[in-house]
Order: sequence, then structure tokens, then C-alpha cells
Amino acid sequence: MQLSTSDQSSLIETAHALADAARVETLKHFRAEGLDADNKVTTHFDPVTVADRASERAMRAILAARRPGDAILGEEFAATPGTSGLTWVLDPIDGTRSYMSGTPTWGVLISVRDASGPLYGIIDQPFIGERFEGGFGRAEVTGPTGRHALRTRTPRPLSEAILFTTFPEVGIPEEGAAFNRVKAKARLTRYGLDCYAYALIAAGQIDLVIEAGLQAYDVQAPIAVIGAAGGIVTDWQGRPAHDGGRILAAANAAVHAEALALLNG
Repeated sequence: MQLSTSDQSSLIETAHALADAARVETLKHFRAEGLDADNKVTTHFDPVTVADRASERAMRAILAARRPGDAILGEEFAATPGTSGLTWVLDPIDGTRSYMSGTPTWGVLISVRDASGPLYGIIDQPFIGERFEGGFGRAEVTGPTGRHALRTRTPRPLSEAILFTTFPEVGIPEEGAAFNRVKAKARLTRYGLDCYAYALIAAGQIDLVIEAGLQAYDVQAPIAVIGAAGGIVTDWQGRPAHDGGRILAAANAAVHAEALALLNG
């Protein structure tokens, strides 16, 4: 979809308004006494809190007022159809387990896409006050130390790379075995940062994130931000990963290729 400069500016302004609103709602409840969570499924613990719902409601209200023709895909409420060809993809708290544990590595994910995929995205960490954005010619982070350009790391061997995933199990046993083949070659493996790990790729701090079982709302903002910073996000076969699933995010094509080969045995 061809968008004018003014259209792009309007989308960026709206995305920041959504992130600002989500900051207010999520910080109201973060580390609050008595915060509880409902479990959304019966097979495992998949929590949702009052903050998840309040954050998404606040963002949806802004979109209803500012951009009623756009579709919305969010984690907590039913999808809203649109007529403009654009869809807002919202994760009101990515990392609810981290949120309810009081750790500051959860985030709010906001992106806008057309039929080809994500055009622009924000990874926002309200408690730290860091906002990573990418798309429409932007790739920058704003936070406690000011505003800085985002740029992924230059190529280096997997043997020197830093690898992240959220859960040590990664997914089903087959997926865990594939991840462990990459882990065995990487210099350092760390766990548990949810969407913040993707932001660290864009910021040039780490090299790889490998995950499985993701949804579209988990990955579309990271795809936009990492891509704008010079990185690459695909599935485990190197294909587009806009709909989630098995995700390989890399700082550059070289380390992506090394990891991809190992994931596929």
C-alpha cells in the first residue's frame, strides 16, 4: 500500500498516542498489592490481568476515535474489521508472567500493517521508560538517556553470538532439540525477556532470539522494529513470520543463516 508522508505521520502519531495510553493503564497496576490473574486456558498457565484488558481497551478507544476505518487485531478482545486496508496489531502486555512477577522486562507491542505485512511498530517498556520504534524511515529508541538511533550488530560468527529465548523449554520436544543445536554453538544463552529481547536485537546488544508458539500480536511490532534497524525476522524455514509460529530474529543475514541451518538439522 502506498502511503503519503502525511499518512505515515498520522500513523506514527497515532501509534505513540496508543503507547502513551497503554503506559498509563499498565503502570496503574504494576507491582500493585493484590494484583491477580485469570488463566485463559486449561492446559497450562496463560495469565491475563486487569491491566492487560485496561491497556487494550484504552488503545482501542483511541483507534475508534482517530482511525475508525482501520481493522484491529488484539490479544484480549475480538478482532475488529476495517475498510482502509490497514490493521493495528496490539499486544497490551507482552510478558504478563513477567508483569505479575514485578520484573521490568514486559512491554507493550503496537504495529500497523497492510496486506504485505508490518509497516511500522513500537516496542514500549513503560516502567523503564524506553520506547523502540521502527518503520516509515525511522529506527530509534527514546529513553532515560535520550534519543538514539537503532542499529543491529554487524556480522560475527555464531560462536561469538548472544542468544535469547523466553522459556528454556522453547516449545515441544522437537522444537527444544532444534533450539539446543543453536545454543550449543552460541557464546552465551539467556532466558526470560519476552519482547524486550527483540528490542535488544534492534539496539545492537544481542544477536539472536529464537522462539516457538508465538501469535501475530507477539511478533509484528518486533518484525517492524528489527527490520528498520537492519535485522531480519523469519520463521524457522526462512519464510515471512507475520502470523507468528516459530520465530528466528537475527541481527544480520549471516548469523541468521547459521542459526537457520542448525534449526533445520
